[in-house]
Amino acid sequence: MEQEFTIRKASVIDAAAILAIYAPYVEETAITFEYTVPTLSEFKERIRNVLKKYPYIVAEKGGTIAGYAYVSSFHERAAYSWAVETSIYLDKNLRKTGLGKRLYNALEDILKKQGILNLNACIAYPEKEDRYLTKNSVEFHEHLGYSMVGEFHKCGYKFNRWYNMVWMEKIIGDHLSEQPPVKSFDEVLGEIDFSKY
Repeated sequence: MEQEFTIRKASVIDAAAILAIYAPYVEETAITFEYTVPTLSEFKERIRNVLKKYPYIVAEKGGTIAGYAYVSSFHERAAYSWAVETSIYLDKNLRKTGLGKRLYNALEDILKKQGILNLNACIAYPEKEDRYLTKNSVEFHEHLGYSMVGEFHKCGYKFNRWYNMVWMEKIIGDHLSEQPPVKSFDEVLGEIDFSKY
């Protein structure tokens, strides 16, 4: 079923459709630790900020967006330039269809072209699964080659309960003594064939 979807670069025009996917995660889950759904204007600004340097991509079918993925700086200091934090959200009815894997594979391919080496995922994690949070995200990342780096205990409070947070990482390039600088998403955009994803 996932092969029916196409993957492309996101734009600010997509903000409302992307926000519609994200909102239930804010309101109904502890997958994100945000309490309040961002405004449309705030969400547009988030997309703009990511696209200044990094990929923000969507999966769609028949003009309807079904999922999205993007990265942001792992940390702002210059020495962290080769590391990013990954994020992915799918329409809740399309989880476990293979679409998430396709989005992440496309994202990873783009990041390799940019010269990114380390992918880091910050994931909400329950001590015991409940209706707001399961361990599915960690299992998804493990399936894609991420490994567990560390766990922070009871650092997120949502829905009157405490949740842990874990960091996972995946190395996608060689670490050199003279590392070439990272290219921006715009610099590599011409090298990307979205039809192969």
